[in-house]
Amino acid sequence: MNDPGAGAQHVVSRLMRESLIDKKLIARTESAVRAILPTLNVIQIGGLSIMDRGHTAVLPLLDEIIVNQEKHTQLVGVGPGVRARHILSVGLDLGLPTGALATLAAKSSAQNAYMVSCLLASHGFVYLEAPFIVQLLPAMLAAARGAVFNGIPPYDLWEHPPAVGKIPPHGSDAGSYLVGEVFGARSVILVKDVDGLYSADPKTNPDAKFIPEIGAVDLIRMQLPTLPIEPVVLELMTRARLAKSVRIVNGLVPGNLTRALAGEPVGTLIHL
Repeated sequence: MNDPGAGAQHVVSRLMRESLIDKKLIARTESAVRAILPTLNVIQIGGLSIMDRGHTAVLPLLDEIIVNQEKHTQLVGVGPGVRARHILSVGLDLGLPTGALATLAAKSSAQNAYMVSCLLASHGFVYLEAPFIVQLLPAMLAAARGAVFNGIPPYDLWEHPPAVGKIPPHGSDAGSYLVGEVFGARSVILVKDVDGLYSADPKTNPDAKFIPEIGAVDLIRMQLPTLPIEPVVLELMTRARLAKSVRIVNGLVPGNLTRALAGEPVGTLIHL
């Protein structure tokens, strides 16, 4: 009887007989990481801070994105706004788990992203669903130099439970940052309604001091009660391989985005 295994070839791999949760093996996988789209600029538009303000805040910012289209490759992430907070409140009242809440919040973010893509469509920007970002983004950017996506990462039911409470920890800041990390983006810019990071909330504390630049680890140690950035982004940055900084800018101030894209010291730079 012929041996069914005769002539079979084994694929040699350094991982073939190893446990992928072995700490020594994991340590040996450290190596250089290649940037897929090193000229990409990921721009995150805040939902509550920008989108919910309507045309007076959104249209001037989009005009600035259009002006920079020829010079800079831009991928625009969009976050949820007050609608997400309402649906989260209802879900919390009904006792829904974190994964279900994350699924609900992503719907509002997708609606905002779709509206932004409609407003930028005549300038060649396209809307990309999460599953198609890797497959279609390089081709789209080669033709249009611009795309829009839902900033909330598609963890959905698989969202990581937070240490405290049930609010999904990975919002649109985290999703946009992770896209920047995966593609090795030139910059990750978070567009908010504040000038940057302060030692306290400047809206309630007149003595709050502006922080133009700070390391992610140092910022975590400060344990500030409020932040204009999702805390999970700081944790992610401590493990960064490619996206080693993010910049927070006030999108209500004309020219701030342009300055950030040019690498000027506007807003607050948080780095590894």
